Formats: sequence, C-alpha cells, structure tokens
Amino acid sequence: MLKYYKGQDKVEKGFRFLKSDAFSISKVYLKNKSRIEALTMIMVLGLMIYSIAEWKLRTKLEEENETVPDQKGKPTKRSTMRWIFFKFQGITELITQKKGKTKSEILNMEEIHWKILSLMGEKYENIYL
Repeated sequence: MLKYYKGQDKVEKGFRFLKSDAFSISKVYLKNKSRIEALTMIMVLGLMIYSIAEWKLRTKLEEENETVPDQKGKPTKRSTMRWIFFKFQGITELITQKKGKTKSEILNMEEIHWKILSLMGEKYENIYL
C-alpha cells in the first residue's frame, strides 16, 4: 500500500508535463463534452507512449551499461525523452528523383542518434534506414 501511495507522484509528474508548455501547442477551446474527453484521451495516450519510451531507453541503458550525454554533455543513464526528442531535432529526410527513380536519404544523423536508435530496438533503427 505504501509503495502504491509513493508511486502516485510519478503520475502527477506526467500530468504536470501535459499541463506545461513542453508540448508547445496553442490553446484549444472545446465546448462539446465528447470532444474534450477525446482530446484528453489522446493526450493521456501520448503521455503513456512517452513514458514507455523513456522507460525502455533507461532500461536498455542500464542493462547494457551504456550512457548518453545529458544537457551538459555529461554521461547519464537516466535521460528524459524530452531531451532525446530535442537531440533528434534537425534530422531530415531528403527525397530526390532522377530518371524516374526515387531516392531517400536521412540527413544530419550522428553517432549518438544511431546509438539511441540501437538501444531502442531494430524497429526504430529501420525507420531511419
């Protein structure tokens, strides 16, 4: 019971994240109850995916005794997904067509990005290949 009670702060931190400016979304005004419930469900689902990704990365970092650089460049095993998403900003896909053939190329990928993707798993790596 005590463990359950102490674990509630993790849920509160998640909802605090939803209410913060971290999402950088504009204000949304909804009047219809079903639309409010739908938006809330989507936001909670997004938070759940975010939390699972963060847990997965931290678990793999611990299992493989690996680290990634934090905001100050120091190695850490407890990186946040917010920082990881920030690190992936600026990566773009260049699509070119020549003689009817389409070629796709990922630009601005560095070694740290490949390391993070390999820790997350093959499915994540394949997205960038």
